[in-house]
Amino acid sequence: MGIERQSTAWRGGLRLLGGILAWLLAATAFAQDADTSRQSRDDAWWTGPMLANSAETLPRGHVLIEPYVYDVQTRGNDGFGSRAYVLYGLTDDLTVGAIPIIGYNGLHHGPNSSGIGAGDQILQAQYRLTRFHEGSWFPTIALMLQETVPTGRYKRLARSADGMGGGAWATTLALNAQTYFWMPNGRILRARLNATWTFARHADVDGVSSYGTGPQFHGRAMPGDAFYLGTSVEYSLTRRWVLALDLTYSRSDATHVAGYDDPLGLPATPVRASSGRSEAFGFAPAVEYNFNANVGVLLGVRVIPGGHNVTRSVTPAIAINYVH
Repeated sequence: MGIERQSTAWRGGLRLLGGILAWLLAATAFAQDADTSRQSRDDAWWTGPMLANSAETLPRGHVLIEPYVYDVQTRGNDGFGSRAYVLYGLTDDLTVGAIPIIGYNGLHHGPNSSGIGAGDQILQAQYRLTRFHEGSWFPTIALMLQETVPTGRYKRLARSADGMGGGAWATTLALNAQTYFWMPNGRILRARLNATWTFARHADVDGVSSYGTGPQFHGRAMPGDAFYLGTSVEYSLTRRWVLALDLTYSRSDATHVAGYDDPLGLPATPVRASSGRSEAFGFAPAVEYNFNANVGVLLGVRVIPGGHNVTRSVTPAIAINYVH
């Protein structure tokens, strides 16, 4: 991406962000004129923002199911996918579950995926350390552990678009926080903060793969460690309607590929490649509508205007949140 294209993308992103903030301020002013009483937390219904994880845990025996459907749009590619959060309250302070993922790649200049495929699946556990109490400044804080299970196809691909996984086990450690603020008009603003670190093992690679290797390649890939920082705010416009905004920063170390090409009848050729370090900022505005305290829908879009070794992407998404 050239400097001029990056600048245009950032200007467009800033204009959109400015419009969102203006909308939020106008909504706040409207709500202030309509109701100046202090909103109770029981009166505020939420589905959660598009990206930031909650620091809360489910009560013992309760379940949360939240499927997302999205389209990661980049230049020349549409990455259609779905991920569903399926969580269970093992105790009041410990929630466990899984995040099944499926996907389909549609290429604008090349063969699409041969069909819908499973991505790498995620197992998750979250333990709550503290809980927010009204009148206290201390937020809800939780530790989260995720393990990525390399179930998605990533090597010996008939076509590159069939690559849905990375082939490497990865462990993610996260610190999640959540708190509440009451605006001057009495409405609630809920805020979240996530900080995550991901450490991946190596993946054995043969042939055409998710790492861009050729049909005669044999070797391994070593994904780089990754750091992610995300924050969100949700404004309870009414009991049912919520405006949300995520802001994100991500940084990944280089992924290294090492091995050799072994064409039939020819000497093996050593191959070494590195993706280089990547870094990017992003934002995701969303609107939430809650039918009741247990069921809600979210419509949002994540925008990554580009970055260091990161392609610009726009990802519209819709999600349904169900708690029982």
